[in-house]
Amino acid sequence: MTRESIRPLSGLRMVGWSVVGLLAVVSLASLAWSRGEPVNALWMVVASVCVFALAYRFHSAWLMAKVLTLDELRATPAQVHEDGRDYVKTNRWVVFGHHFAAIAGPGPLVGPVLAAQFGYLPGLLWMLIGATLGGAVHDSVILFCSTRRRGKSLGQMIREEVGPTAGVIALISIIAIMIILIAVLGLVVVRALAESPWGLFTIAATMPIALIMGCALRFWTKGRVGWVTVFGVVGLFAAVVGGQYLPGTALERLLQLQGTTLAWWIIGYGVLASVLPVWLLLAPRDYLSTFMKIGAVALLGVAIVILAPTLKMPALTKFVDGSGPVVAGPVFPFCFITIACAAVSGFHSLISSGTTPKLITRESDIRIIGYGAMVTEMLVGVMALIAACAMDPGEYFAVNMSMRGAPPSAIVARVTALGYPVTETQMAELADSVGEKTMISRPGGAPTFALGMAQMFAGVLGSKAALKLWYHFAIMFEALFILTTIDAGTRVGRFLVQDLFGLLWKPLGRTNSAVGNAVATAVFVAAWGWFLYQGVIDPLGGINSLWPIFGVANQLLAVLALSLGTTVLIKMGRLRYLWVTLAPLAWLLAVTVTAGWMKVFSADPRIGFLSQAAGLKRSLAGGGTAAQLNEWRRVLFNTQVNAAVTAAFVVLVLLVVAVCGREWWLLLSRRRQPVLNEEPYVPLTTVEVN
Repeated sequence: MTRESIRPLSGLRMVGWSVVGLLAVVSLASLAWSRGEPVNALWMVVASVCVFALAYRFHSAWLMAKVLTLDELRATPAQVHEDGRDYVKTNRWVVFGHHFAAIAGPGPLVGPVLAAQFGYLPGLLWMLIGATLGGAVHDSVILFCSTRRRGKSLGQMIREEVGPTAGVIALISIIAIMIILIAVLGLVVVRALAESPWGLFTIAATMPIALIMGCALRFWTKGRVGWVTVFGVVGLFAAVVGGQYLPGTALERLLQLQGTTLAWWIIGYGVLASVLPVWLLLAPRDYLSTFMKIGAVALLGVAIVILAPTLKMPALTKFVDGSGPVVAGPVFPFCFITIACAAVSGFHSLISSGTTPKLITRESDIRIIGYGAMVTEMLVGVMALIAACAMDPGEYFAVNMSMRGAPPSAIVARVTALGYPVTETQMAELADSVGEKTMISRPGGAPTFALGMAQMFAGVLGSKAALKLWYHFAIMFEALFILTTIDAGTRVGRFLVQDLFGLLWKPLGRTNSAVGNAVATAVFVAAWGWFLYQGVIDPLGGINSLWPIFGVANQLLAVLALSLGTTVLIKMGRLRYLWVTLAPLAWLLAVTVTAGWMKVFSADPRIGFLSQAAGLKRSLAGGGTAAQLNEWRRVLFNTQVNAAVTAAFVVLVLLVVAVCGREWWLLLSRRRQPVLNEEPYVPLTTVEVN
């Protein structure tokens, strides 16, 4: 346990932190009490930064010292089992970069943008409260558990701590959920980079740069990151700037890839990211990506401070009732599954029990990596929410409204009828300002965030001519954010599949087995690759169908992880602190079960898969052209698959929670003796001497 993390405050520091707390209260009150009058976005910045500071200084220190009781003198898996491939002692800031890059996928960018349709207040409160009391706890507890258990996966830990039945069900659930998660992430990348040579060039350039950095850190500089970091940052900016010189060249034509072709390239990249040594590509590339991510978000924060934009979206819109054109469904539960990664995300538990615990060199690093990365991601989500809410609401809804086959005139008329005036001319001028053919009906969140980000940067420079440059930079920035999650997620998925195969035949479960690695990689990548390809060729665009399932599945993963965390705390004798994991667990269980039920059984065809399928069957029975019938059949099949997948996810997770609940009762009633399945204690001094 680190003494520094629980040291008492001096009088002066206590006054300083009291001022920070007061600022947070005043800022949130100003935002919450607004009822139509203009509100400055700086209130959101001040509130989020104050919550970030208070949570990290006090809540994280208490969590590490009192609840988890970290041991600074205990050797980690990277020290005890170093093999140069999966278990590698790594600089804490490189691990932070890898972890942050891996967990910060599309969620903190896309989710808040989509949830802006409810107004700025629901999303903001969910991120500030959910990230500190839910997400940071979730990430830290799972990283702690996995570090104490040789970096084992979430499924393995549930099997050992709860029982074989729960473990097998959980493992199957996690793998199935992971397949959907990675497919959705890949689909977002395809939508962002298809037919975009500039963005694709920059993304591709990060790979050789990362390979050089990995070799330098491993063989030439022996872990000294200074000059290697300088090389990586310079190379990254050179790739960003160099992309603008592609037009008219043969390289531009080579990188002008269609969505289906790009999908195959992403599938191939997933294979490489899974089997190559972690030090060669994964860790240095994610570390490199983090500079762009944190740098770009920091610049966006500076731009917001300089411009002090007014929030044009109200605190609450009339769409909280479920009638919204962007997210179909009421604010509860859909705001809380739309915003996941910036508040609570089950995907983080897979990274926290996958690559990260095999890299950290001190247990005390769990605080900066597990807790710190989560609250940093919260700030990213708040910046994205500001970018969306500072836009003209009419433009926001015209960009995000999806009306397949409808002409632009119908879409702008629909938005205007909702009470947010906008014109075709206005939208045409907006598209021309960012170098796009159209900005009408560009759903998915990424174009909206890129547009808001570009307007902020161009506003600081005082030049609308810079809008095109900043818009395409932002699109590339988002793709880089997401792709780093795909590579880490695929590697974690390989570990999970090996865990499952190891139950059938032990040699396939060994992570040091080349055959086991290859088989698990092929199976997992083929599975998410199939869903990715189907999403690319989906007549409805794929993302509209898969994103709600992504949200439900993501939060169901968090339910599994918090159930494990609660079990471990009971076995550790931390009964007085059970509320730390039980509170977010109860909330997420209510959210996910409600959302899952509505997505399957709601009578509104905008929400319920089964009601949407019934409508498609009626359309097929009524007849149509050959093209229409083929499209309806494909959409009907996808809708039925979506309903079945969503229902299966909910049922499987509820089974695991039920088994965990029985285990808690047996432990608390003393009918079963608590047995922790941690690795044997190895003093740090022993490893350092050896």
